[in-house]
Amino acid sequence: MNQARAVVIVAAELRLFLRPGRRGGPVAVALDGTSSLGHVVESLGVPLTEAGRLLVNGELAAPGYRPRNADVVTVGAVRRPQRLAAARFVLDVHLGTLARRLRLAGVDAAYVNDTGDDALIEQANAGRRVLLTQDRGLLRRRALWLGAYVRGARPDDQFRDVLDRFRPPLAPWTRCPACNGLLAPVAKAAVAAMLRPGTRRTYQTFSRCDSCGQVYWHGAHSERLEQIIDSAVRAVSTGASG
Repeated sequence: MNQARAVVIVAAELRLFLRPGRRGGPVAVALDGTSSLGHVVESLGVPLTEAGRLLVNGELAAPGYRPRNADVVTVGAVRRPQRLAAARFVLDVHLGTLARRLRLAGVDAAYVNDTGDDALIEQANAGRRVLLTQDRGLLRRRALWLGAYVRGARPDDQFRDVLDRFRPPLAPWTRCPACNGLLAPVAKAAVAAMLRPGTRRTYQTFSRCDSCGQVYWHGAHSERLEQIIDSAVRAVSTGASG
């Protein structure tokens, strides 16, 4: 007796998750009669966090549907922008530069460089934060309420991808790049003892992190940071108008 099979058509944007030999077109998948549609999709390597509409024979289907012989399954990508009730994120340990860039743009981005997978999921769930990661296995963890795969090997590409996907509201220079705390203006006299003589002579406007106490000012490094912020503003505004 021949085993039941379904044909799965994966959106072009999601084919990076498939094995190289399966990226050219529809994929035939053997069915065991018990696995759900969600399990079938993830067995191909596509985390459900990245899947948008699921169609079976042209009709919308839930992840819990059990595919039958000769079903034609279409897996769409998540529609962009993906709207969130609140744009809060937690990043895994490999995305430290991305975390700092999001904070620079004023996006709430929690990050610790030695957090384990279980703690990341707990933090994401407790704070209703989207877990940003490039670990596909982590995205397939059933306990995780919401996650997203970050595309790109370079921080510039990763930053652009997150902004394009979620279009978070930006508030540049309002968060501490070091700890994600909120920045507040502070009088120069209140922080003068913490400054080097050259900084005291040259700069007049300062802010301080309410959480870790780090002091910031627009110094010689600001031009590069302004470029990062400008690119973020352009990315979000261009995407919003497109």
